[in-house]
Amino acid sequence: MADARKAIHAYLSPEAHDRWHDFAAEQGVSVSGLLEAIARDWREQLDNGADLPAEVEQLARTARKIDAARRRRQRV
Repeated sequence: MADARKAIHAYLSPEAHDRWHDFAAEQGVSVSGLLEAIARDWREQLDNGADLPAEVEQLARTARKIDAARRRRQRV
């Protein structure tokens, strides 16, 4: 059977890039493994009717600010 995985591509600040890879290395896993585990956890919580933790909602708010700042820089 063919591999059913899909790629995610992201441009990160050098600091964020290093932090993801450093954390993954410290834990003995890959960044893609971390992302897969996070996605599974969030999907499981939502499928079971739970709200996402407040930390995840805060991450989404922070991500919106980062995205907005990047969009503003691209218009210049």
